[in-house]
Formats: sequence, C-alpha cells, structure tokens
Amino acid sequence: MIFLSHPGSIALTNSGSLQIDADEDRRTRNVRPAAWKNITPSHRYDLVVIGGGTAGLVSAAGAAGLGARVALIERNFLGGDCLNTGCVPSKALLHSARVAAAFSKAAESGVQSESVPEVDFPTVMQRMRRLRAEISENDSAERFSRLGVDVLFGTAEFTGPKSVSVEGTQIAFKRAILATGARPRMPTIPDLKKINVLTSENVFSLDTLPPRLGIIGGGPIGCELAQAFARFGSAVTLLHSKAGILPREDPDAAAIITTALQRDGVKIVSEAKNISFHQHAESVRISFDHFEKNQSLDVDRVLFATGRKPNIE
Repeated sequence: MIFLSHPGSIALTNSGSLQIDADEDRRTRNVRPAAWKNITPSHRYDLVVIGGGTAGLVSAAGAAGLGARVALIERNFLGGDCLNTGCVPSKALLHSARVAAAFSKAAESGVQSESVPEVDFPTVMQRMRRLRAEISENDSAERFSRLGVDVLFGTAEFTGPKSVSVEGTQIAFKRAILATGARPRMPTIPDLKKINVLTSENVFSLDTLPPRLGIIGGGPIGCELAQAFARFGSAVTLLHSKAGILPREDPDAAAIITTALQRDGVKIVSEAKNISFHQHAESVRISFDHFEKNQSLDVDRVLFATGRKPNIE
C-alpha cells in the first residue's frame, strides 16, 4: 500500500487505499490547492504573515477581522504542524491506542469478553486521515480568503525592510509576523542517512504496524508515540541519552509516566550513548553504549524524536 502526502496523490488499488487517497486529496485541496493562483497585489499590506501554522493563521484572521489588509504566505501546507503532523494526527492515534488499552484491561474492571481484541492498524490510520481531512476545512485557503486574507503559496524572501518576495512577486508591507514554526532536529550520527528513518513528519504515513520499533528520544513526542505503538502491538524500545525520560518535566511526573510506559510494554533504555545504525535487508541494527557496555538491538523501523529545530533560514 502506498501513501503520498503531497498534492496529486494517485488512486490506489483496494478500497481502503482509495479511501485514504480521497481523504488526502480532500486535505490537500483545502490546505494546498493545486489550482491556487497567487494574486499580484497592487497595494501595500498592513500586515504580512509568513507561515500558515497555528500562530500564523490566528494572527492573519485576527488582523483581518480588525480591518487590516493582510497577506498570508505558506510554502507547504496551511495548518502547519498542528493539523498535518502534530496535534491532530497524534491525538487521533492516541485515542485509538487508549481504546485498545481499555479493551485489553477490561477484565480488571470486571468486563468479560469471549474474544481477544485485535488492532486493525490500517483502519486506525485511515480514521486519523479522515479526521485530519475533515478538520482541514477550518484551515483552508478558501476559508481564509473569505475572511479577507490574501493567501499566497511559495517561499518568502525579504528584499528590504518593508518588502518581501514570494515566487518572484514583490509585496510591500507595514508590519510582518514571522510564524515559520519548527521541524524535527536530527542528530549527527554515523550512517544515519543510510537508513529509512521515521520522524513526526512522516510517521503518520505508515500503513503497516512495525513489529519492532526503536524510538530515539525520550521527550513528549517520543513518549506518546512509544505508548501508542506499544498499545497497538509493536515491541517498542525507547532509547534516551539522559538518566531518565522527560528531563524538562517534574521528576515525580516523569516517574509516573515511566511506570505507565513500562506497564504498556515499552522497554526504556536510559543513558544510551554513542548510538549508531546499520541497515540490514529487512531490519536495522541499533548499536549503543549503556554504562560502558556495548549493546545492540534489531528493529524494523527507527523513529527519531530528538527535539525540534526552528525554521529561520
């Protein structure tokens, strides 16, 4: 099964794939319509907003609502991380994972079932994409155009203190807001470019549940996806370079989450140092030092959750 997360995705062969394609087409028609034509402005804008994620959308809509002339520039998908690769898809997955966990522990609450619940992972992902497509209408180019915002797609480049260029079109403005967001920060690790890694930007493209999943990074993203995939049935190992997970959180809270993850079957390896990777035909071998002893782990996929890097280039 193929999943394409950009405009022009192709129709696939089975009914489930056709539905995925329809959902993705609906999302892209809303937040990056292929036929969209950037206007050539003849006036100076009161406000130019660069970045169409949550902060950019709120800024643009609020200013337009007050009567300002607003231009909103986005180089990829409107909605940013929250809609496309963050809040919406991750929380949809977490809901399904919570339901799966509740079923598996039903007997503890006195609820008996004659059958063992099974997770239909492709259906889980299809539900996530359907919800994302439905919500995308709120962040659509058409909706913001109706609000009085001029939406332009392309890469913005400042050409002066009060001017910016978008795909060759010059735009003059009085004020500008930079709301360009962030992306996954990838560490410098030997042979990392030789493996097919997952991040928060492409993990939601999966259609097949990895039997063995290695997660690098014990922050919020790594922990929530570790729990979700473990509840779906993956054998999850979470490697973290520090002494414990969630180092920015209160230690007591981090300890509670550690216990919860371990209860769901997540293997946590703290203080994993000198991590390296070797791609095999069907798996990836992760090698690392743990308390000065070299260890290795074979997984089917590797997910990096090693922090975020601001888009300021």
